Amino acid sequence: MNREALLERMRSLLAEPVPLPGCGDTPRRHEMLMSIGREDLSLARLAEAHFDAVAILAEAGRQPHPGAIYAVWASEIPGHSMTLERKSNMILVRGEKMFCSGAGLVDRALVTVPLPDHRLVDLDLGNAESTIGFDFSAWKTSAFSEVRTSKMFVDGAVCSASDIVGEPRWYLERPGFWHGACGPAACWAGGAEGIVDYAMQQRRTDPHTLAHLGAMHASVWAMKSVLATAAREIDDDPLDVSRARVRARTVRHLVEVMSTDILRRLARAYGPHPIAMDESISRRYQELDLYLRQFHAERDLEALGRDLNGARAADSKSQ
Repeated sequence: MNREALLERMRSLLAEPVPLPGCGDTPRRHEMLMSIGREDLSLARLAEAHFDAVAILAEAGRQPHPGAIYAVWASEIPGHSMTLERKSNMILVRGEKMFCSGAGLVDRALVTVPLPDHRLVDLDLGNAESTIGFDFSAWKTSAFSEVRTSKMFVDGAVCSASDIVGEPRWYLERPGFWHGACGPAACWAGGAEGIVDYAMQQRRTDPHTLAHLGAMHASVWAMKSVLATAAREIDDDPLDVSRARVRARTVRHLVEVMSTDILRRLARAYGPHPIAMDESISRRYQELDLYLRQFHAERDLEALGRDLNGARAADSKSQ
């Protein structure tokens, strides 16, 4: 899907809004995101960020600008920071931000500005072209090339007080931060299901291939079950941040493990041909492998273990 087709398909998705997390229909939200990932992972990267932005704005009591495609640019890397400066009656945004997916494609972006007190800013990218620049040269892989991930440079973009969303650290501390973290996992699961779709179309019937096919099918079923269970729990208890954090990290771990297993089994079952000689499945394979790295592996697992240990300690004190 080229960029023009990607944007056209993205705009068609705006006609069928994805349910907000924690509002009673989160299972359908996860199903829709998984379906988009199954269709195309580049599309999923754009769509998941847009619908996450819509949910963030709703949590802040705001509406998105009509017809605008949003991104959420929240990567924080040491040495690549942004600041909010107040000068007389103006508010200026300065600095740089890595991993800005959708640059040049999206209309607006919710951008984290860590200094001086970690704010979320709704940037109108079209109206700030003279103060915002993008460097696409750092992205070397062909995976997600249509999504146009870049480094953003901001030199005094003017925003108003109404463009600042929430109080200091609100973006990180709200329950929806963790509900939203399940969204990429739904897209990963959809991307993995697309790989199983490919496997189901093949005609090899030797015992080893069929064993891998059965295992891949089981992983997709399990991921759907995990996402559905998490969605029901979110709707049952949308405001508990501690449980939301544990749930999101658990979901992301399980989906990452099962998606990685599907990647491994595809190559073991069908050899190098699909990865080297089938353009569509090779692209999906590379993009899913890269997309899964939004899960921070052992770092997230350690954080999950610390949360569980803290909850256990708190329970012991209360008894």
